[in-house]
Amino acid sequence: MAQMGLFDLSDRYASRDAKKDPLVEVDAAVPWEEFRPALERVWRKPDADRKSRAGRKPMDAVLMFKTLVLSALYNLSDDQIEYQVRDRLSFMRFLGLGLGDRVPDAKTVWLYRDALAQAGKVEELFKLFDGHLERQGYIARGGQILDASIVPVPRNHNTRDENAAIKTGEVPEDWEDKPAKRSQKDVDARWTKKHGKSHYGYKNHVNVDRKHKLVRRYHVSDAALHDSQAVDHLLTRGNTGSGVWADAAYRSEEMEAKLRALELKSHIHRKGKRGKPLTDQAKGSNRPKSRVRVRVEHVFGAQTNDMGGTLVRTIGLVRATARIGLKNLAYNMRRLCQLRRINPCPV
Repeated sequence: MAQMGLFDLSDRYASRDAKKDPLVEVDAAVPWEEFRPALERVWRKPDADRKSRAGRKPMDAVLMFKTLVLSALYNLSDDQIEYQVRDRLSFMRFLGLGLGDRVPDAKTVWLYRDALAQAGKVEELFKLFDGHLERQGYIARGGQILDASIVPVPRNHNTRDENAAIKTGEVPEDWEDKPAKRSQKDVDARWTKKHGKSHYGYKNHVNVDRKHKLVRRYHVSDAALHDSQAVDHLLTRGNTGSGVWADAAYRSEEMEAKLRALELKSHIHRKGKRGKPLTDQAKGSNRPKSRVRVRVEHVFGAQTNDMGGTLVRTIGLVRATARIGLKNLAYNMRRLCQLRRINPCPV
């Protein structure tokens, strides 16, 4: 094998730039240093609380955050993100690492993400970036679109009695003296049915603005929660448009009254009932609503097809909320790059 020359690495990077490395675009579009204060409040103890300055220096807060964003952009496990950072020049450059620099290992990535999850900080990071979007001119426009997507997790193989105990909030008796088994069981995830198929996991409820297709708010729940029950966590008055679009699962008298009270205009699909199908007029009114509402499906499609899928490899609602929140944040970062290519001067 020939020895690496002085300019070989820069030549490799130049060839990647010629192919328009997407990570270069993301790196330039995101104000990473704005996240540092929030990150360091979680990951670094104040100097007064530190017993000693001995030991290995902790990883840089922004570098670790960028590692978590990479993991979300490509839906990589902690072991895979460590391997890919070591293996891929584009990942190394995105993190600002040289060939001889220390790479975050899988355990470190897990610890940093878990610290964010336990502190509930991912939503704060999401809001910080939403503020950046608004300052760049990408404010929420045209109304809000609501929808939810099922996020699968590895399935638990429990007995009927174990599932019955979990649903009542109890821990099955034979799990008490088996902490290793208990640690691998997700008691927060739930089963649900969609289009006749059973799914196990959580739901990613989102509010997407009509103009830019950016996620403006999100809420994470178990998969069994009905879509309409998360609306209070999603609706916002910050959108320049008053319209609200959603599929027929959200339609009810209670929902219509709630929107009127908030001075929002309902564009929720009408739905038929058993023995009382939709009239031609109702079907006709649904068609223009569908042309708007379908934009939210592009968001879920991007997360599923372009960002490596949405499978969550963690245990429990707290960690799932962090993983899904990071996925929504990474989507917004990626979407910002697309918007800047389409229209560098938003109005």
